[in-house]
Amino acid sequence: MDLVVDYNGERFVIEMKIWHGDTYNQRGKQQLTEYLDYYHINKGYLLSFCFNQNKQSGIKEITIGDKTIVECVV
Repeated sequence: MDLVVDYNGERFVIEMKIWHGDTYNQRGKQQLTEYLDYYHINKGYLLSFCFNQNKQSGIKEITIGDKTIVECVV
């Protein structure tokens, strides 16, 4: 994992990736869910840096099993 923030009694796990395609992005989501399992939390954050000219930036929530991933593409 790239960043764990402990704030006011809560823990936030953030995975940061550079966009290298859908397959690489899916592996990042799986990696994040494993970190969430390790810390026994159900919500994590995936920050994707995309340098493509045709990128679709924005924020969306994804559910994988019992985990929620908030994905932000910038």
